[in-house]
Amino acid sequence: MDNLFDKLQVIHNRWVEIGEKITDPDIISNMKLYVKLNKDYKDLIPVVDAYKEYKNILGNIKSAKEVLATEKDEEFREMAKSELDELTERKEALDEEIRLLLLPSDPQDGKNAIIEIRAGAGGDEASIFAGDLFRMYVHFCETKNWKIDIASQTEGTMGGFKEIIINVTGDKAYGILKYESGVHRVQRVPQTEAQGRVHTSAASVVVLPEADEFDVDLKANDIRKDTYCSSGPGGQSVNTTYSAVRLTHVPTGIVVSIQDEKSQIKNYEKALKILRARIFEIEYQKYLDEITKKRKTMVSTGDRSAKIRTYNYPQNRVTDHRINYTMYNLSSFMDGDIENLIEALQVAENAERLKEEIG
Repeated sequence: MDNLFDKLQVIHNRWVEIGEKITDPDIISNMKLYVKLNKDYKDLIPVVDAYKEYKNILGNIKSAKEVLATEKDEEFREMAKSELDELTERKEALDEEIRLLLLPSDPQDGKNAIIEIRAGAGGDEASIFAGDLFRMYVHFCETKNWKIDIASQTEGTMGGFKEIIINVTGDKAYGILKYESGVHRVQRVPQTEAQGRVHTSAASVVVLPEADEFDVDLKANDIRKDTYCSSGPGGQSVNTTYSAVRLTHVPTGIVVSIQDEKSQIKNYEKALKILRARIFEIEYQKYLDEITKKRKTMVSTGDRSAKIRTYNYPQNRVTDHRINYTMYNLSSFMDGDIENLIEALQVAENAERLKEEIG
């Protein structure tokens, strides 16, 4: 029996077993387990579909071979041979698809994402570039019909942002956007530069999986909540109500401050979401570090200080340094046309993972 088929059969049996469990009243009453099993059930559907097709192909290949072994009629033999060639070709293609499907995926890939963009070296120009990256991600998310919500922003003095944090809600948002984590470098004549010389500036991007209450058990007595008046550019107070919220997670020392909403409750909810993600990241980083040790490529690793991409305006060029991928379509790329590059990064990562599996 085909070794790949054996693996698929084990997964199919597991899928059937999960399907039975999620109708069990004892499981339904355990919300944490029920949510996890439902997710597992849904995640296995593409593998189960592949199993059904694979099983059908193997059965038809066996039948075609039996015809060739026993049939004397040449016309029947020709039909069986033609069918066998088509089935064998499809089986080989399906082998590759299934090997990718069977690779253990990052358990966080299906989650919503939190993107944090911060201006780096380069002063006002770095803030302007951070604003350009923000618009690039907004346009990309719009093409995916993902929902975007600004959690926090600090504007730059000449435009753009010193820091902006956005929540992205959508199918597999984290699994797609995680490739954007790292340092982004821009080479261009700054808007703030009168002499027309090309400068280099940078902005850092951190993409986190959104953690829910099942991932992080936040205890109320571990969180210190402070409220204060929101302040605008330059520090002046912009309202007289204590709507701004600062949350401090005492065990880790992580601090999150949110002041964008007029409502203290809304600011608290946004701060809690980011705090939960940053606490979850501490554990998740250990997982990313393990991957980094195993892989030679920089694709989708946890090294946030790595320079991943250069945006060269004079040459209309974008270069991703992890896979040495260069495009000369900078203007459309900055308008959110980043899908092709993300797909190339996914292909490179999958190739690396397949090499690991084969050994």
